[in-house]
Amino acid sequence: QVQLVESGGGLVQPGGSLRLSCAASGIIFRIYAMGWYRQAPGKQREFVAVIASSGSTNYADSVKGRLTISRDNAKNTVYLQMNSLKPEDTAVYYCHVEGYNYWGQGTQVTVSS
Repeated sequence: QVQLVESGGGLVQPGGSLRLSCAASGIIFRIYAMGWYRQAPGKQREFVAVIASSGSTNYADSVKGRLTISRDNAKNTVYLQMNSLKPEDTAVYYCHVEGYNYWGQGTQVTVSS
């Protein structure tokens, strides 16, 4: 049974930072590409970042230079370091096993003063 458990969300002021984590179980983590997606109120879920099994990464234009995806295969965990946060980054953030219908439950990120 595949489980993805996100953590690290919260309330942060504009310009602040957060680090999201997603712990995976039930899969051979190191062979899968992992992604982060987000869904703001009233909007569709959108792509944020992806990291391949090789470690190569790709980002949505809106987050380039501010958000960084990484992985630790020894811990079966993928991270999203979020810097210089903006109010428009407010959303529920989900991790995802790329190419499969496996999603976490999401973690809320709110950027507000």
